[in-house]
Amino acid sequence: MLAEELRRKHSVKVVVETIDLSQPGAGAEIKARTDSRRTPIDVLVNNAGYGMYGSFIEQPLEKITDMVRVNIVALTELTYLFARDMVERRRGHILLTASLLGYQAVPGYAAYAATKAYVLLLGEALHRELKPFGVSVTALCPGSSATGFIDVAGQGISPYLKPMMTSPQNVAQTGIAAMFAQRSTSIPGLLNKAAVFSERLLPRSMHGMIVGKVISG
Repeated sequence: MLAEELRRKHSVKVVVETIDLSQPGAGAEIKARTDSRRTPIDVLVNNAGYGMYGSFIEQPLEKITDMVRVNIVALTELTYLFARDMVERRRGHILLTASLLGYQAVPGYAAYAATKAYVLLLGEALHRELKPFGVSVTALCPGSSATGFIDVAGQGISPYLKPMMTSPQNVAQTGIAAMFAQRSTSIPGLLNKAAVFSERLLPRSMHGMIVGKVISG
């Protein structure tokens, strides 16, 4: 639906660039490629990322560090490089895909949740920092959705998790709408919003235990 709406309103030219974001300097390479096309980037959606579910000490260290490079280093590099241009032009929108898990330390997703906490806090800080320059930054915090994320992470879908799942279309539409509305954060789904709100009412240790139970079943 979102793609159809964009096609009706605008003539969109799509250019696909492939790169491994876990490699050093990947963000700078993407920036160089877009600069060579002399097309100003007014909207940046940092959506690339993945997770790994399971015991932290039993996961291969190389895979953990690759995930950190994609989820944190590449995202930071891309945000930095494109935000500087946006500030100079005094306009721009940036959407950073964090996660519902960014609000809470979660056993089984220890490293992944930590990377998304970084993205969430980065987004909230940059929202305030860049707003005076006409650049809005929004942190999108979806819960589980029907994508390939769960299979890649090696996580099963527990009975407690199913009611909280949202469709990829809903996540995308909610995030884009929040970005253009210049909100600091966006949480798709009423149950997901309630889960974040409950963190204010419960001790962090109890909330983390509940979230871990919802995920593991």
